[in-house]
Amino acid sequence: MAKKIDGLKIVGRWAFIIGLALAVIAGLIQGIYEIPSLILILVILGLIVGFLNIEDKDTVKLLVAIIALMGVGGLTISAIPVINPYLEAMLTNIVIFASGAGLVIAIKAVIETTRK
Repeated sequence: MAKKIDGLKIVGRWAFIIGLALAVIAGLIQGIYEIPSLILILVILGLIVGFLNIEDKDTVKLLVAIIALMGVGGLTISAIPVINPYLEAMLTNIVIFASGAGLVIAIKAVIETTRK
């Protein structure tokens, strides 16, 4: 028998796919044009992903991955100056998207820790 997928899980999965695709595509465009309200859209999608997709067992992995992304996001790829603005914009957008989910997970972890 097939497993039934909850409607909210589907929304969370689509929010993840749309957020990641938007971060990459906007990074390609953002090297040329500035996109207003992109940060707000990415943060909202990240919050949705954090609320709907991340389970308790994945909390530590996600938070470590976000910290690693933030560390890499601070670096620039100066060896390839032609595509550097595009890669930097894509990575910044991905960090913004992941930070929304990380905020939710960090708050959940603090609440869970203080309940014990």
